[in-house]
Amino acid sequence: MKGISLAVEEGEIVALIGANGAGKSTTLCTISGITRPRAGKILFGGAEIQGWPAHRIVAQGISHAPEGRRIFTTLTVAENLNMGAYLLGSDRAGIEENRARVYNLFPRLAERAEQLGGTLSGGEQQMLCIGRALMARPRLLLLDEPSLGLAPLLVRTIFTAIREINARGVTILLVEQNARAALRIAQRAYVLETGRVVLAGAAAELLEDERIRRAYLGADGERATV
Repeated sequence: MKGISLAVEEGEIVALIGANGAGKSTTLCTISGITRPRAGKILFGGAEIQGWPAHRIVAQGISHAPEGRRIFTTLTVAENLNMGAYLLGSDRAGIEENRARVYNLFPRLAERAEQLGGTLSGGEQQMLCIGRALMARPRLLLLDEPSLGLAPLLVRTIFTAIREINARGVTILLVEQNARAALRIAQRAYVLETGRVVLAGAAAELLEDERIRRAYLGADGERATV
């Protein structure tokens, strides 16, 4: 990374787009404490959180649904969700309430509650990844490539859920290879190239920017709609 600067305001969906290797996932991993920054500051709720361990960042109110889903394949859906609520400890009522919220958002997970994570479809695993992140009831949700590898119908399902999560009061920083879908759902967006922010602004304006259309809204973007 080369000194990027970005801001996400409370209640927003902000998209982070760019080519593979631009630094999008690294940005999310640095915010969530998976990767330690070499320099600079990360501010959340007025606190400097750079260098904090990941569990402390989760406790502060940031959850990360990583690229590749990374669910626990040998645990059931319900057990995977419980792992996302580990900070609640023995608060069974709180865990059950959070799980009910996830099942309301993703009814398919309720149907698969006792099924092993590794036997779920790709779309169901992505629902589980997001649901697990929501179990900590975050104020900021980091979503890394939630539509990657999914059929168009499931992409629409996931993006509908993202809108609903945001409507429930969760701020979202979204990394997404489907630039068209990301810009349609976001209020603002940043474009990364080789670790630098090269464009930023209202998502609707960037969607019409000829440079963005040429670079990121090619044939794949034209076919994928949400």
